[in-house]
Amino acid sequence: MFLSPAEFVRNPEAMSRVWTHAESEAYTKRVATGHYENFHVVSFLLPKHLHQDFYNVYAYCRWADDLGDEIGDTAESLRLLEWWSGELDRMYAGAASHPVFVALKGTAAKYGIPKQPFADLVSAFIQDQTVTRYQDWDGVLDYCVRSANPVGRLVLYLCGYSDPERQRLSDATCTALQLANFWQDITVDQGKDRVYLPLDLLARHNYTVDDLFARRFDDRFRQIMREAVEKARGFFEIGLALPPMVDRRLAVDLELFSQGGLKVLEKIESQGYDVLSARPKISKVERVVLLVSTLLRAAFRRAA
Repeated sequence: MFLSPAEFVRNPEAMSRVWTHAESEAYTKRVATGHYENFHVVSFLLPKHLHQDFYNVYAYCRWADDLGDEIGDTAESLRLLEWWSGELDRMYAGAASHPVFVALKGTAAKYGIPKQPFADLVSAFIQDQTVTRYQDWDGVLDYCVRSANPVGRLVLYLCGYSDPERQRLSDATCTALQLANFWQDITVDQGKDRVYLPLDLLARHNYTVDDLFARRFDDRFRQIMREAVEKARGFFEIGLALPPMVDRRLAVDLELFSQGGLKVLEKIESQGYDVLSARPKISKVERVVLLVSTLLRAAFRRAA
C-alpha cells in the first residue's frame, strides 16, 4: 500500500521497517508519478536512463514540501522538517534508512550533487511555517533563492551541468517561475495566510494587506500587479538564454517551462490584472499549443 508523506510519518511500521534499495526506488517512483501533480514529473523528452534519478530527487522535494504544507500543525511541521534535515545529514554522512534517502543516496553520489541545494529547500519550507509577509523584493527574492532555484540546479546536476553560468541562468528561470506561481495563486495563498507581494510595493500604491484579503480590485491593485508581472518577466527573459546551452531534449523541457510561465503572465494581463476574482489558468489546448510551438522552434534551430 502506498503512503503519502503525511500518512507515512504517522505509520510506525513504515517508519521503522528496513527498506531495500529496490523497494526504495519503487517508492520514489510512486511518489513522483502519483496524484500530487497534474503533469508527469518526468517528461517524455527525458532520456530513459535519467528517469529513476529524477524520481529520487523529486520524491525528496515532494516530501519536504508536504511536511511543510500537508501536516496541518505548524509545530509538528517544524519538528518533521528538522527531522528531514537530519536525515539529509545522515545520508551525506553515509547512512540512510528512509526509502527516499536510500534511493537518493546513489543518485547524489553518481552525479556529484552537493548537499546545499537539498538543504536550501528544507530551509525555505521551514521559513514558510514562520514567515508569511515580506517587506520588499529583497526578501521575496531571497526566499526564491532557496525555494525555487535549488530545483533548477538539481536538474542541471542530473543532466551533467554544474558550471556557474548555467546555474545563474537556471536561477533566473526558477525565480521567474516561482514569481509567476505566486501571482497566479494569490487567493490560494490567502488560505494559508501568506502574502508574497512585497509590503512596500503595496504601500507605494496606498493598498493594504486588509484590502488584499478583502479582495478589493481597483486601479491601485492593477498597478501593483503590473509591476509584479514585469518583475517576473524580466527574470524569464534572462533565463531564456539557457536552453541553447544544454542538450536538445533538456532544452525543450526548459523552454516549455518558461513559455508556460510566460503564458501565465499573459493570462494575468489579459484579465486586466484581476487575479482576485478568478485564478488565471492555462487550458489543455493551450498546453498542447505550447508544446507544439516549442518543438517546432527546436526543429528550426537544428535546421539552421
